Amino acid sequence: MSDVASPLLVARDLSVRFGGVLAVNKVSFEVRRGEVFTLIGPNGAGKTTVFNLISRIYTATTGSLHFEGVLLGDQAPHAIAALGIARTFQNIELFENATVLQNLLIGNHIHRGAGFWSNLFFTGASRQAELAARLRAEEVIDLLDLQPYRDSFVAGLPYGKRKVVELARALCTRPKLLLLDEPSSGLNVEETEDMAWWIQDIKNELGITVLMVEHDMSLVSRVSDRVLAMNQGEVLAMGSPAQVQSHPGVIEAYLGAADDVASLRRVAA
Repeated sequence: MSDVASPLLVARDLSVRFGGVLAVNKVSFEVRRGEVFTLIGPNGAGKTTVFNLISRIYTATTGSLHFEGVLLGDQAPHAIAALGIARTFQNIELFENATVLQNLLIGNHIHRGAGFWSNLFFTGASRQAELAARLRAEEVIDLLDLQPYRDSFVAGLPYGKRKVVELARALCTRPKLLLLDEPSSGLNVEETEDMAWWIQDIKNELGITVLMVEHDMSLVSRVSDRVLAMNQGEVLAMGSPAQVQSHPGVIEAYLGAADDVASLRRVAA
């Protein structure tokens, strides 16, 4: 049994160099079980690079990442989901010519225990796996209010709904750690409000730990337990949303991005 007091994800002195560019420089943090931990910072700060390290899209030049004690650097990219890590992307990655339900069933694929021959002849084990996958998909559809769209093709959905479908597909993998890469990007005010509620439900009702990259400081303040601010690949500050957003170094890093500075000041006030 895993120790609930131990951190779920541990990053130690992560550094990534692309040629002569040091994209991430000695970044360390821990993500505790059952929290929403958010990375913030201006564009180019290295936030998505950290996500790509966890997802094994990139390999760290130095440093280490451990997930439940497992060294992620030793894992193949395709093995990450089976460990219990799921991810959404800034640019939505869905099968547009498939329905919402079909996209969600694809998310369940890693938990299909039936083998090739069982699936080919649709044996009892295969039928049970299919039923479990459909039940999980329907639970997620209910959670995210996707009932009106379950049989709709993704290609015909508005952008905001596609973002929700991508979130739903990630949840169907039954993750322990959910990586949300700018979940409010491209959403209107109402859709962002819904996203905030869903992130809280994912944490509180499903018990899933969330690691998020986000620019919308009102969303960050509302859902985050702790925040890590980055700039130019390095850690600037870490603490509660209010502590980080009022940190002089964080405010300075946002200078020149007027909207972000105004948002920081409104939330910190």
